[in-house]
Amino acid sequence: MTAVILDGRLIASEIKKQVALQVGQLAKRGIKPFLATIQVGDDPASSSYLRGKHKAAEEVGIQSENHHLPANTPQDKVEALLGQLNTNPRVHGILVQLPLPRGFDEDRIIERIIPYKDVDGLHPINQGKLAAGKEELVPCTPKGIIKLLSHYKVPIAGQRAVIINRTTLVGRPLANLFLNRDATITISHSKTPNLAQITKTADILVSAVGRENFQIKPEHVKPKAAVVDVGLTRVEGKLRGDVDFEAVSKLAGFITPVPGGVGPMTVACLVENTVQAASIQTRG
Repeated sequence: MTAVILDGRLIASEIKKQVALQVGQLAKRGIKPFLATIQVGDDPASSSYLRGKHKAAEEVGIQSENHHLPANTPQDKVEALLGQLNTNPRVHGILVQLPLPRGFDEDRIIERIIPYKDVDGLHPINQGKLAAGKEELVPCTPKGIIKLLSHYKVPIAGQRAVIINRTTLVGRPLANLFLNRDATITISHSKTPNLAQITKTADILVSAVGRENFQIKPEHVKPKAAVVDVGLTRVEGKLRGDVDFEAVSKLAGFITPVPGGVGPMTVACLVENTVQAASIQTRG
């Protein structure tokens, strides 16, 4: 048996087509969705991710601009910029590219974004809404995972989902999305003992560790499970995920590739969130 490949590039393309139609509908009302991003420092991975985000925005007709600040920019200068973007009616979506350089209080930065412009869905108010079962501006990677599973008709209700990640970026919001869809959730992490015993119970296994010395092998996976790989590590100059794709794909029922799985879905959900934010702010 070979697992069904969950093709994130294909589904992301379909999402972006729908977003482009929504952008066209907003344009008829004189509304031009606009995304502003902030990058502090010159981290190569952050620069690459941002280029992909702005390219996707351009593809669907969303206007965008990046504010690139030196790594030694004081925190209050970044907060002042956020204040300007918050009050600018032309700007519908704000994204601060994470991680920020050492010395920054990331939580405080995120809290400075107006919740209805927070297209990353990381503001405590947006996280709280999600925890309460109200899905509005949802973090992009978890949202993309749910959309990918749903497209391929992977059952969620009544299934056991195991997530190896407890961050507010992936693990916690994804757990809430699964709960909203009637799954039974286990969150595991770096301090979880006997990890394979837990992961082998999963009908849906999501790994978002991203460490060179970590890998999901067949002994971690329940036969016919859906395996979602969010990890990304550069090993000997090559990008790889958390999952031993070749070995696990012979056992799993569904599996995401790296690259081409969750990554494109994250970007597609960002532009979708930007249009959603524009719609929220311009409701008649």
